[in-house]
Amino acid sequence: MNTPFDFKDAEKSNIVYVRPVAVADLPDEVRDELGDQKTIYAVHRADGERLALVKDRKLAFMLARQNDFAPVTVH
Repeated sequence: MNTPFDFKDAEKSNIVYVRPVAVADLPDEVRDELGDQKTIYAVHRADGERLALVKDRKLAFMLARQNDFAPVTVH
């Protein structure tokens, strides 16, 4: 498919990115609240702004859709 995309409006996109986050990489105050969780999921805007941290991938997608975002997975 060879369809042009107008990138000037990309910042207005409703796409958000869902990615796994190692709990060990988070600040102490966040880790303390998570108990024995090893991985949680972050929801980010295209510009990298973190919108949310949630317990699991399914919840991340549900949260994004409830807020009129289109979630996609990032590795």
